[in-house]
Amino acid sequence: MTVETFFANFGHLADAPNGVQKLRELILQLAVQGKLVPQDPEDEPASVLLERIEAEKKKLIAAKEIRTKKIVAINDSPFELPESWAWVPIGSICRDWGQKVPDQQFSYIDVSAIDNEKGVVAEPAVTEAVDAPSRARKLVQLGTVIYSTVRPYLLNIAVIDKEFEPEAIASTAFAIVHPLGGVSSQYIFWFLRSPVFVGYVESKMLGVAYPAINDSQFFSGLFPLPPLKEQKRIVAKVDQLMALCDELEARQQKQQQVRVRLNNAALDGLLTAREPDEFADHWQRICTNFDLLYDHPETITKLRAAILQLAVQGKLVPQDPNDEPASVLLERIRAEKERLVKEGVIKALKKPSSVSAEEMPFKVPTNWTWARLAELTEVITKGSSPKWQGVQYVDEGKGILFITSENVGSFGLRLDKRKYVESSFNEIEPRSILKKGDVLMNIVGASIGRTAVYDIDDVANINQAVCLIRFVGQGSLNFLRYFLTFFNTPTCISYMFDKQVDNPESVRGSFTPLVIASRNDFREPF
Repeated sequence: MTVETFFANFGHLADAPNGVQKLRELILQLAVQGKLVPQDPEDEPASVLLERIEAEKKKLIAAKEIRTKKIVAINDSPFELPESWAWVPIGSICRDWGQKVPDQQFSYIDVSAIDNEKGVVAEPAVTEAVDAPSRARKLVQLGTVIYSTVRPYLLNIAVIDKEFEPEAIASTAFAIVHPLGGVSSQYIFWFLRSPVFVGYVESKMLGVAYPAINDSQFFSGLFPLPPLKEQKRIVAKVDQLMALCDELEARQQKQQQVRVRLNNAALDGLLTAREPDEFADHWQRICTNFDLLYDHPETITKLRAAILQLAVQGKLVPQDPNDEPASVLLERIRAEKERLVKEGVIKALKKPSSVSAEEMPFKVPTNWTWARLAELTEVITKGSSPKWQGVQYVDEGKGILFITSENVGSFGLRLDKRKYVESSFNEIEPRSILKKGDVLMNIVGASIGRTAVYDIDDVANINQAVCLIRFVGQGSLNFLRYFLTFFNTPTCISYMFDKQVDNPESVRGSFTPLVIASRNDFREPF
């Protein structure tokens, strides 16, 4: 893409998925490549600027204001620069201001004080010397650029744009970049946020929990140095385009808010429609405006939820008066369950109460019926923790598959991360040994209500965060898929969140549905 094409299509590019963020990255990439503004042959070249910087450093060293730093030069430049530019290590065009132990009240700049969107220090904490953190050491001045070398992907970068009272002292988590020779602090700031430097840092940072780049690697990073006058033109252009990106982003956010409100109103009309004609009118409005309403993940998620809700309300497909009513199916299930009890296959449990009209969350078609989940199932139970049972995790092939809430997705198992426990777990917890066709539901934590069918043949068991639901005779695939649909509806998930408990040990006692003591509370339309 040429620069001319880029500017001509600026607004259209912003409308693409994640478009504004990509635009910001492209602006910075073009800027540091010397492609955002034209070069002026009258500008003093960067080579002359470098000579002045070297002379300035020699004076500072002679005056003992700075020390000589050994910088490991990197020879491989990421891309070709304009003739008047130069590749140099970042450390060669800047200085620091040394360190001190605070001896009086000071303005402490730590990572949390950075507004990383605006690139400024927002709220330094005025701190007494006796309360100074051990990391409060680095001095800064007006025009200093500070860069957090800990978790650098968060882009906690700022320009010190004002004098602080009391004196500002920064955390040792920052690299201090104070430009020499009049190099623009704002140009340095934009470069440190550019894709080329972000990529360099990602290739050098070490650590898992708190990845970081050390000062030596940071200051060895290559810096594309333009002539001073061009730096000013670049900064002005980047500031202008970033402001335009802000406007585009604000416009998109406003459009999205309107889109969400329209979508909510359209789906609410669909879900609350009482007559077929009313339902058809609301659905036609959605179809007419489908491209407008459903071009964002937020509204698509709500549409999925509405489809599931309509399905279990009997509004998604027409009813056939020739279909056998659900009440007959329920009687067959009850008869089969009684047979299993008589044969000793399952235990006899207290007969659940009928579902009252007050309990029904919505009206269902006349050939449907509401039923307690307990009426439809052979067993509802949950698993246990290997730790509680003194059982160890083992490698694949040395035990049984162990299903946790992480493995239970919406409508399907997630088996990319499998765990295994000693086979003795099945001897200790035989009630929760899985059979093909069992329905699994997460009953604890943020993923509560997520439901899938256990559809593989592996010998397996479950932990305490997963509920096993085994339907009478396991049912047909369509039967199970219908209940998966219901379990993933807003009605069911809302019920689950309303009844959840914090302590898995107390689940048996009362409040979480689908476990032994409280399974009769759960009801389903079918």
